[in-house]
Amino acid sequence: MSVAEMTAPTPAIPTRAAPRRLVSTRLVRSELGMVFQRRRNQAVLLVLAAVPVLIAVAVRLATPSQGDGPPFLSDITSSGIFVALTALTVVLPFFLPLAVAVASGDAVAGEASLGTLRYLLAVPVSRGRLLLVKYTGVVAYCLAATLAVALVGVLIGLALFPVGQVTLLSGTQISYGAGLGRLLLVALYIAVAMAAVGAIGMFVSTLTESPVAAMATTAVLAIASQVLDSVPQLHVIHPWLFSHYWTSYGDLLRSPISTDQVLHGLLAAAGYVAVFGTLAWSRFSGKDVSS
Repeated sequence: MSVAEMTAPTPAIPTRAAPRRLVSTRLVRSELGMVFQRRRNQAVLLVLAAVPVLIAVAVRLATPSQGDGPPFLSDITSSGIFVALTALTVVLPFFLPLAVAVASGDAVAGEASLGTLRYLLAVPVSRGRLLLVKYTGVVAYCLAATLAVALVGVLIGLALFPVGQVTLLSGTQISYGAGLGRLLLVALYIAVAMAAVGAIGMFVSTLTESPVAAMATTAVLAIASQVLDSVPQLHVIHPWLFSHYWTSYGDLLRSPISTDQVLHGLLAAAGYVAVFGTLAWSRFSGKDVSS
């Protein structure tokens, strides 16, 4: 081998570029940590988890008469699983939307108010991906809030009431295990409905640097939607309201399961997520960050 061949530079071996991820798992883990470590969000979860406990204790001390109170309340003494269903029914109109409003309203506006949004945008990640990470944290909180009510309801129901057959709305009786499966479907359906509220809250959060204003606006919109849905004269717009199909989870408690209204509810939630997610991206992608 000649000296020239020995001293010739070794050709560089081409390396394959690492595939770009749609969402950084590191950012997602960081966002989830921030969402669930905030004292405010933890306090809201504790309040939600206390609802089934209060309901179960109240029913245990004084059995309600048939027809009194919200749906499923009079069925609690026959099967503890109805504690969870009753609790979900109680928290759905106000407490759950409020919890989601707190988490989603704080997503962007909270960073802006603290002055950390400027540094967060310095991360080499597009604003669209950053917004998707923020919404992932909101969706996780929606799921956690709903499952917390359901899980605590099941546990307190096991402790205070019998584990027996579950009578569905159609009158059919199913096993306790099958009832748990139906409860899980109900919780997931409600979580999807709350994800639509979260998308609205994310959009509102991009419009202001005050997290309290974003939270309040989102909560007011949720209440206003339910008020409009309760006015018979406005029946034309009812199917377009994001709260219209919230109580359609009752169809999951029939035998066989009726999917018509449930599918309409899922499509409505997906539509609101798409519309307000796009609006949030449009606003956030061109947002002039001054704080």
